[in-house]
Amino acid sequence: MAARKKPPILTLTPEQESDANRKIQRFMADRFELDLGSFEAAEVLELFTREIAPHYYNRAIFDVQAQLKERFESIESDLWALEKN
Repeated sequence: MAARKKPPILTLTPEQESDANRKIQRFMADRFELDLGSFEAAEVLELFTREIAPHYYNRAIFDVQAQLKERFESIESDLWALEKN
């Protein structure tokens, strides 16, 4: 029985997907002299979308959380400064 593929963490518009496929094809041809068809490039993109993109997504979430924490601490400090005794 084949393993179920996990759903992608992100999806691209058809235009973005087409652009990404062309970039993969160009990169593989330029760097490795490997001519990929559109099907093969789509498979590479799917691999990155399912297996690698989640790492970048999670890192982005972590970075945003850190930025928001810093921002909220700054706002809290500003509010304490406004407190009247």
